[in-house]
Amino acid sequence: MTDTPRRTALDALHRELGATMTDFAGWDMPLRYGSERDEHVAVRTRAGLFDLSHMGEITVTGPQAAALLDYALVGNIGSVAVGRARYTMICREDGGILDDLIVYRLADAEYMVVANASNAQTVLDALTERAAGFDAAVRDDRDAYALLAVQGPASPGILKSLTDADLDGLKYYAGLPGTVAGVPALIARTGYTGEDGFELFVAPGDAVKLWQALTEAGADAGLVPCGLSCRDTLRLEAGMPLYGHELTTATTPFDAGLGRVVKFEKEGDFVGRAALQAAAERAEAQPPRKLVGLIAEGRRVPRAGFTVTAGGEAVGEVTSGAPSPTLGRPIAIAYVDAAHAAPGTQGVAVDIRGSHEPYEVVALPFYKRQR
Repeated sequence: MTDTPRRTALDALHRELGATMTDFAGWDMPLRYGSERDEHVAVRTRAGLFDLSHMGEITVTGPQAAALLDYALVGNIGSVAVGRARYTMICREDGGILDDLIVYRLADAEYMVVANASNAQTVLDALTERAAGFDAAVRDDRDAYALLAVQGPASPGILKSLTDADLDGLKYYAGLPGTVAGVPALIARTGYTGEDGFELFVAPGDAVKLWQALTEAGADAGLVPCGLSCRDTLRLEAGMPLYGHELTTATTPFDAGLGRVVKFEKEGDFVGRAALQAAAERAEAQPPRKLVGLIAEGRRVPRAGFTVTAGGEAVGEVTSGAPSPTLGRPIAIAYVDAAHAAPGTQGVAVDIRGSHEPYEVVALPFYKRQR
């Protein structure tokens, strides 16, 4: 007998809109409302509205909250200013990635850690365990928030019509408290699409009111509701990793080309420091594999787990793949042997059901917005 998926505060509204729902990390979430390609293009050219209430919010408070997070995570969280956010990771002692996170500093002694839905309990448990000996409290706030995201070039204009908050002064990876359409919210300039946009943390009871207000305000700008399917192709084009695909407990941040998030210069020890130092040295010497982009020469789409070949021999594995609406061709992210990882490398293919389809090796990301 399986557990019934949880439903967000916007569930009834999604069904009224005709969304195709799917079980994702124990939540019933909208996969798409109509054409996932149209939703993708809307975010790239206008704006899209997402329900991300499945994400896991964990609050850390107390005089040693910063010290706890510096010990528990790989980043230098104590250096984050109030009102700013940082992308970071939580690793095991052996350097394997438990999850990638965004940490918001809400006050001098208060932080909000946002974990992926599939790993929220794991992150909560790890932070709770690692809090031993620190004058800090770890609180599960997953039921305290609904999370809506407005993403795309039209998103600042849409949000400005509903709030008096200083959005022009709100930098990327920053957040400030305010009201949107009369709803109290943490307004964060963050996202997972490669576009400018905002994530709005609100009380679940305010979610429907806010969704409706954003929908009305964005009507003339071409805003559309968007599901998880287009969110995946958007992040794939932007070269953003997905836990369970590019990031796993079997990979370190250095394996994934994200060693920059590990801050060895911070004071004191942190979980995984020794293993990550060794991983950094291996990566500097000659990493066995690198994470690269692949663009199809044909039309066949690669999927996670497909083998990357060169000269008929296996040289890597696809971690994510999909048709790219922006490029008009299939794309993939893959771990590939270092000898075949340089952009422009010839003779690389993906084994798609027995057919070795030619692919071009490129640097990530596939797409970068014009700022």
